[in-house]
Amino acid sequence: MRKKFTSLILILILALSTTHTAYATSVSDLQKQRQEKENEKKGTQGQLDSLNDQINDLSGEKEDVEAQISGLTSQIAEIMASVSLLEDEIADTEEQIKQAQKDYDAAKEKEDAQYRAMKKRIQYLYEKGETSYIELLMAAKSWSDMLNKAEYVQEIYTYDRNMLDDYAATVKQVAALKESLEEQKSELQAAEYELEQEKASLQESLDEQKAIAADYDVQLAKAKQEAAAYKAKIKQQNAEIQKLASAEQAKKAEEEAKRKAAEQKNNSSSQNSSGTAPPSAGGSKTVPPKMGSGTGSDIAQYACQFVGNPYVPGGTSLTNGADCSGFTQSVYRVYGYSLPRNSSSQRSAGREVSYEEAQPGDLICYAGHVAIYLGNGRIVHASSVKTGIKYGYATYKPILSVRRIVN
Repeated sequence: MRKKFTSLILILILALSTTHTAYATSVSDLQKQRQEKENEKKGTQGQLDSLNDQINDLSGEKEDVEAQISGLTSQIAEIMASVSLLEDEIADTEEQIKQAQKDYDAAKEKEDAQYRAMKKRIQYLYEKGETSYIELLMAAKSWSDMLNKAEYVQEIYTYDRNMLDDYAATVKQVAALKESLEEQKSELQAAEYELEQEKASLQESLDEQKAIAADYDVQLAKAKQEAAAYKAKIKQQNAEIQKLASAEQAKKAEEEAKRKAAEQKNNSSSQNSSGTAPPSAGGSKTVPPKMGSGTGSDIAQYACQFVGNPYVPGGTSLTNGADCSGFTQSVYRVYGYSLPRNSSSQRSAGREVSYEEAQPGDLICYAGHVAIYLGNGRIVHASSVKTGIKYGYATYKPILSVRRIVN
């Protein structure tokens, strides 16, 4: 709400700065006022152009920041996916460690049981001493039976020894597996920690970039509000310039009427004006001049003879039809001057002069249109398909530039 209020205040200030227009009593005063307004408009346009450049720069910088945000977001997403996979691996490893612990406990129990059984047998044989062996052997019914009994005793000992070794090896193997799994778990946890740290760092950068982007949004909004205010000011200045131009033309017409009335009063004969020829046309030239010859007035007079001919989009024929830039290009070509083909390009031809300095033969450039100046605020131009080539007033719409082609 505060930003909107500030913008409205800015627009109001700009509007109030251009609402006052003093009304002059002479053509020169009106011209002076209009020139001042033109200068003010140029200054405002310059400020608007500067703001537009600033908006473009801010938009470009914001796009760069948004690209960085997108990249950081993608990196964080990848890290989160990696962390998720690591968590799954850690959970799986923990299950394997639990199973290894169970296997270890079972193998250890069997080892202990076998050890206890063997220890009892050894203790028995030790306590009975050699007598037990002699009695066992003497109880044999034959040499074969005695050998079998001796082998039996040896087999019992060998069995106990082998079983004990097997269980010890199993315990050792399971213990090694458990230790390996615990190391693997530790490594996975370390990798998870590092990824979490990297994620935190990226998130911090992401938050910073988002804050920068938000600041760009604020700056862009402010610049666009100011640009809107300058556009409103330019619109008002155009209206005032148009108003002053109309007043200037009316004043010129009034002074011209007074001058003619004075001439009629002083001369015994009066001359009637058809009202169709422009003030500075001075008759028509029906014969094209030599290449490279002719003044601006000659060019203006020569253009007038084609009034009434058709307007043809894309055309360049002075007799069969031309569009606005084709008309000016063809007229100037007769005098040896080469103009660009379209109106926007012709706006850069020759050199620029102010409207107050405009002379017959100058180009009057508008948005999407161009005409030839005849003097006294009048022009000749290929206007439209409906009206063809005709006379008109130079200030019938806002003038963008006046170009002098003839040096």
